[in-house]
Amino acid sequence: MSEWKQRVDLPIHPDISAESFQWRYCPPSEDDPEALKADVIRHIVSTLGSDYARKNHYNYYYGLALALRDRLVEQWLTTQRSYYDEETKRVYYLSLEYLPGKSLVNNLICLGLYHAAYRAMADFGLNLEELTEVEWDAGLGNGGLGRLASCYLDSMATLGVPGYGYGIRYDYGMFNQVIENGTQVEKADNWMRTFNPWEFDRGINLVEVKFGGHVKRWVDEKGRMRNEWIPENRVRAMPCDTLVPGYRNRRTINMRLWSARSDREFDLSYFNTGDYVGAVEEKVRDENISKVLYPSEEVIQGKELRLKQQYFFVAASLHDIVRRFKKKNDDFKDFPDKVAIQLNDTHPAVAIPELMRLLVDVELVDWDTAWAVCEKTFAYTNHTILPEALETWSVDLFGQVLPRHLEIIYEINRRFLDSVEAKYANLSRAELDERKQRLSLIGEGKQKHVRMANLAIVGSHSVNGVAALHTQILKDSVFKDFHELYPDKINNKTNGVTPRRWLRQSNPRLTGLIGETLNSEAFLRDLDLIKEIEPYADDSEFRKRWADVKRANKAHLRDYLERQMGVSINLDSVFDVQVKRIHEYKRQLLNVLHVVTLFNRIIDNPNIDVTPRTVLFGGKAAPGYFMAKRIIRLINAVADVVNSEPRVAGKLEVHFMPNYRVSQAEVVIPATELSEQISMAGMEASGTGNMKFAINGALTIGTLDGATIEMAERIGKENMFLFGNTADEIVTLKREGYNPWAYYEKDLELKRTLDMIAGDFFSRNDPGLFQPLVDSLLSGGDRYCLLADYRSYIETQEQVTTLYRDQDEWTRRSILNTARMGFFSSDRSIAEYARNIWGLQVL
Repeated sequence: MSEWKQRVDLPIHPDISAESFQWRYCPPSEDDPEALKADVIRHIVSTLGSDYARKNHYNYYYGLALALRDRLVEQWLTTQRSYYDEETKRVYYLSLEYLPGKSLVNNLICLGLYHAAYRAMADFGLNLEELTEVEWDAGLGNGGLGRLASCYLDSMATLGVPGYGYGIRYDYGMFNQVIENGTQVEKADNWMRTFNPWEFDRGINLVEVKFGGHVKRWVDEKGRMRNEWIPENRVRAMPCDTLVPGYRNRRTINMRLWSARSDREFDLSYFNTGDYVGAVEEKVRDENISKVLYPSEEVIQGKELRLKQQYFFVAASLHDIVRRFKKKNDDFKDFPDKVAIQLNDTHPAVAIPELMRLLVDVELVDWDTAWAVCEKTFAYTNHTILPEALETWSVDLFGQVLPRHLEIIYEINRRFLDSVEAKYANLSRAELDERKQRLSLIGEGKQKHVRMANLAIVGSHSVNGVAALHTQILKDSVFKDFHELYPDKINNKTNGVTPRRWLRQSNPRLTGLIGETLNSEAFLRDLDLIKEIEPYADDSEFRKRWADVKRANKAHLRDYLERQMGVSINLDSVFDVQVKRIHEYKRQLLNVLHVVTLFNRIIDNPNIDVTPRTVLFGGKAAPGYFMAKRIIRLINAVADVVNSEPRVAGKLEVHFMPNYRVSQAEVVIPATELSEQISMAGMEASGTGNMKFAINGALTIGTLDGATIEMAERIGKENMFLFGNTADEIVTLKREGYNPWAYYEKDLELKRTLDMIAGDFFSRNDPGLFQPLVDSLLSGGDRYCLLADYRSYIETQEQVTTLYRDQDEWTRRSILNTARMGFFSSDRSIAEYARNIWGLQVL
């Protein structure tokens, strides 16, 4: 039997011919089910201390996970030994977030054991897909930044890049989002409520991390000025290793996350006086560092905790990196030849002064040599063009938490500004001072502050954007002065996504169809090969099978929403989806304006011939982000009205899916037909959600923003729905004096829609609830130009409606979207990083 035709039971909608896709891609197993079964039983008995005869999902999930971990650790040890034997240069990826999702199926696929595990569990009378429900999504990140980091680790392992991921092992992650009365409520994400079978806690390898205190200076016996940081308190960082396998190549790397452990476990003196809280107070305070992702910065304690988080994981990681380097090296001039450190955004930028501290204060390397080492070692990835999102810290707070690092930053800045003065000696004093103020690592203003992006640029040999437009904006505006100073430093590395997770795992039906058609699985390792399905877009039989796969995925999502939310959605409607972090610039509000406009058209003319549409939203708002949370409230209020109106039944429905996460995305993305990528042009750095949807055959409605521009170049604008002002047109619009009231007054549909929202049509029991949203568009100046793009968006949505009625043509374009997405693999991204930034060749 061909590897492409190994039968696996799938939920098939009764309207679909089972013969159309009764086969699911399951490559041949490298391990027989009997060996796997024996290991599962062994772990259930010996590790869990349970009876394997009790066929519950909990025991068998953990038994299977531990059996896989045995295999992973064997590969990991072999991989690590090869690094030492070959004395290879290593890459250290520092990121405050990772978003790996669930690990069981991904690890089965990468090990080539999915089919063996499926059969083994079936022999036990269990369904593997039901077993996966036991696992919780790892609470280690929030959105695209963390998911990108996880995709990149997958690609490093698959391409043979000797890499490590470093971050924080959060106990509670971001938060679980619950919707109560239409409002986002944040609940603790206790994803570690039971033990994590995928990680190894290295309790004997604790690293001391210091905070506060003062700096002691003296002249040593050789006449050298010495600096020693005398901390006020210390926290211990415990490494927790999660193994990351490459795709069927017997290579496994690791993600090392740090968990905070207090230096002071228990104060008996407090306890003996009856102060039971005081006895553990310091322990609790110290260990707060790794409790949650992004603590609120509304209060100074939250800001201090966030700064401590960043230094905590950076200090522990650099200790680890230096320790590993010193095993076989003793000259730090060789450090950049053995070590590459990639800063994923500015969160880990404090690594630059930390490495300088280690080199100058601890290893006694002279300043100039140490600085040359830093510049050659560090590289910085920028993920935003929003000035307010470029991280800064008040000098007072920074000096309180990290006194020695503030001194080092001031010295870096002094020397840097001296070089600026020498470079621009021909400028007038006033022009030179203005330029130095813009470039300085220390911002003046009302309160002096450390500019972490400036620090990252000055201390790195490479600064990259994550899409062509984003990088150009960095050069032309955000970092214009730096680009003029360092014309070769800023470069582009367009983001990508891993096809193992976002095609093979999330969409096995489509993977099976492609694999059977091409008689190969090679496209999962080299996504460029997926272009070979393009000629089949003109094959009517192939189009039918493609459409059947999409419908089955829609049925799978419908069943998921019935279980999770108690709603049933119309399979014959276009699945119109916008799932991403809730933020004003991502313009979920523009999507809502279209929904209300469509609602009004149906109400005005109940006999109107419309294409049925199901609009799905998902995403979290930051707990302190008032406007984003109010947008969620509006989405749910509009949904309540639309879904309860008999006149629109079967024509339009709206749902907000709570607690959007990786495992939910794996159900939603394969079922999506229309992907909403509608941020204001020039605001989205890249976007990787747009890539995941297109690879899975969704058509994009979007602005020319982020990587959508590059997608349009490769897919063809005719196979997407592009609308709205370009980034240059937005700049011109604002420069000439953008007036949102003019759009409001001249567009009657827009005016009616906004008046309904402001006039409490969707908030009859809570007058004025949505007035702030309308005020932000009209009185507030409409910062993200929703009203300027509204009419174009509405007209483009009408094109969607027209095309969707021609299902054969829609499917043809769907196939072309998938076939032309080969460039957007994270493998290509990592290969570019390796060759052009890290100085490595890939397998």
